Amino acid sequence: MENLIALLVAAPLLGAAVLLCGGRRLDRGGHWIGTLLAVVSFAVGVLLFTDMLGKDPEHRAMHQALFSWIPVEGFQADVAFQLDQLSMTFVLLITGVGSLIHVYSIGYMEHDERRRRFFGYLNLFLAAMLLLVIADNYLLLYVGWEGVGLASYLLIGFWQHKPSAATAAKKAFLVNRVGDMGLSIAIMLMFTTFGTFAFGPVLESTSETSEGMLTAIGLMLLLAACGKSAQVPLQSWLGDAMEGPTPVSALIHAATMVTAGVYLITRSGAIFNGAPDAQLAVVIVGAVTLLFGAIVGCAKDDIKKALAGSTMSQIGYMILAAGLGPIGYAFAIMHLVTHGFFKAGLFLGAGSVMHGMNDEVDMRKYGGLRKYMPVTFVTFGLGYLAIIGFPGLSGFWSKDKIIEAAFAYDDGIRGWIFGGVALLGAGITAFYMTRVMIMTFFGEKRWQPDAEGNEPHPHESPRSMTIPMIVLAFGSVFAGGLFSLNESFVKWLEPVTQFEHPHPVISVPAITASTVVVLLLGAALAYVMYGRKEVPVTAPRGSLLTRAARRDLLQDDFNHVVLVRGGEHLTRSLVYVDHTMVDGAVNGTAAGFGGLSGRLRKVQNGFARSYAVSMFGGTAILIAATLLMRAV
Repeated sequence: MENLIALLVAAPLLGAAVLLCGGRRLDRGGHWIGTLLAVVSFAVGVLLFTDMLGKDPEHRAMHQALFSWIPVEGFQADVAFQLDQLSMTFVLLITGVGSLIHVYSIGYMEHDERRRRFFGYLNLFLAAMLLLVIADNYLLLYVGWEGVGLASYLLIGFWQHKPSAATAAKKAFLVNRVGDMGLSIAIMLMFTTFGTFAFGPVLESTSETSEGMLTAIGLMLLLAACGKSAQVPLQSWLGDAMEGPTPVSALIHAATMVTAGVYLITRSGAIFNGAPDAQLAVVIVGAVTLLFGAIVGCAKDDIKKALAGSTMSQIGYMILAAGLGPIGYAFAIMHLVTHGFFKAGLFLGAGSVMHGMNDEVDMRKYGGLRKYMPVTFVTFGLGYLAIIGFPGLSGFWSKDKIIEAAFAYDDGIRGWIFGGVALLGAGITAFYMTRVMIMTFFGEKRWQPDAEGNEPHPHESPRSMTIPMIVLAFGSVFAGGLFSLNESFVKWLEPVTQFEHPHPVISVPAITASTVVVLLLGAALAYVMYGRKEVPVTAPRGSLLTRAARRDLLQDDFNHVVLVRGGEHLTRSLVYVDHTMVDGAVNGTAAGFGGLSGRLRKVQNGFARSYAVSMFGGTAILIAATLLMRAV
């Protein structure tokens, strides 16, 4: 079975090559090729998963070495794959949800004349993400990491005729390059410290490495995770990435790209376990981001951008859990998987609403759509209940475990702080998601004819779009409960990720009750503000916090002032230093030698009497020096 691992990447990579290089002759059926090869990759993943289940937990890991990539003395890099319980979880999520998104895209992109190219980019994205999670060393992971960045740039900017889409793609690409610098530096530090970048030797040698070096590597890995997973301070690209087609949002923000940082930190758990300061930095970043994204989501009227803020917040929960160490690794991955189901379903539901509303994204122009789109309403509603942590649904089982682990952090004041932040985030999540639900599906219709007199005629989407939504809805309802049954998911990951049962500073029943009360309060507040009052078609001015949240809590303004303006001032300062000091020193030295040579040139005047005087003077100086030396 090990020989099939490479096929996971090869199938979508072949699809990308065929669709992007095959030309217009494939325009009519290219989408079927892309979808088929995504399904082939999923089928291979299921076969490997079945084979893995038939083995003892300690012997489930598989390895496949293809060839030596860089065989030089002292530097060995192989193209080799490692499939264990952690990477298998990602493989099934990426290929399963990715295949459903391919199917959904058949209907969603039906009238796009560049549909073949779109499916080629989707296949390329799957191939890069799969390479990232099954690589057996950090250098090959870096190749997949960069491939994901390239594919996301192509997908976000797919409608590049729109200036906003082109700008969003460039923004995502550039912000991610900052994070990528962190990963490249971490790999360099690994090689100089361990002499290799293969997972096994690196992670097994951490106990023999200084805490300072592990902290440096951990912080660089965190920087990389912040870029890919849109965590503070590299989160500014995520909201703008909504300019891409909706299936791109579902693919990037649910199951793939934004989860790469969580995978990186969890895979590198041994490094962070030996670096408490880096671990604390991970927890702080996750806690800040989960509140940041939730607050932004409260103020967005664009349905996709509200869900983007939600993604930022939910990934913050996962990063927080990953920073908690052995008490949180398994729960971070568990929430990642359940989130893949309900967030993909929510994005596809948003796309279905847009499909029936002439691509309108402003929720203030929706209202009462449950009557016109019953399947979308039910599937979106189940995703909504799952993400707010309604008891019994997937989000309840995974997010509540993260809250419990946060309250168990450090058995002291930190537990209260981070547990309280996680609990507060649950309440804000219930508020903004209830707001989205009410503004979209309840109340009276608020849409009006456009400037040309065309009025939307909302209708249910075709089966190619609704069937994937129904499948994802089942995952939103049942996945978390199945994973929690007899701690099956924790036991599945335990041979790869360390696990310790958390011991919160307050009892688990009290935490569960508090979480339910908080989410009910958040939902009730949203109902009072949006369900019992008429939603204005034009957004009111709002408070200072609301206005800031609409502008993503001024993250772009901060970047412009600190990075753009700061970069400009730094550049001007360097130019000044170059002109005044560097060029001044060079030009001054040249001028000095030029003046000296001009003066020395006067000595060589061609007159014999001048040379005779020079010779006489030199002779006199030598005789005087000789006599002086003898006297001494």
